[in-house]
Amino acid sequence: MSNHYFDKPDKGSNLEEKKEKTHSLILYNDDHNEYDFVIECLIDICNHAKCQAEQCTLIAHHNGKCDVKKGDLKTLDEMCNSLVIKGLNAEIVNNN
Repeated sequence: MSNHYFDKPDKGSNLEEKKEKTHSLILYNDDHNEYDFVIECLIDICNHAKCQAEQCTLIAHHNGKCDVKKGDLKTLDEMCNSLVIKGLNAEIVNNN
C-alpha cells in the first residue's frame, strides 16, 4: 500500500510548472485610477475573479504594488501591455 504523503513528487511535472511561471506581473498603485476601473481591468485582462481583482487592487493600494499574475513571459507581456494601454502602472519581473 502506497502512502502518498511519503511518495516522491514527479520531478517532471514540477519542472514544467516552474518553467511556465518564471515571471510575475506587478501592478503598482497610482493616484488617478478608480478602484472599480482597476478591478474591471484585472477581470477583463488578467482573467481574475471579481474577489481576486478586488483583493489585488486593495493590496496594490496599501502596499504600493501587488503580484497579480505569474506565468510565462509572452502571456504576461500581452497582459502588461494591455494594462498599460488602459493607463495602469504595471511591469513584468523575472522570478529567477
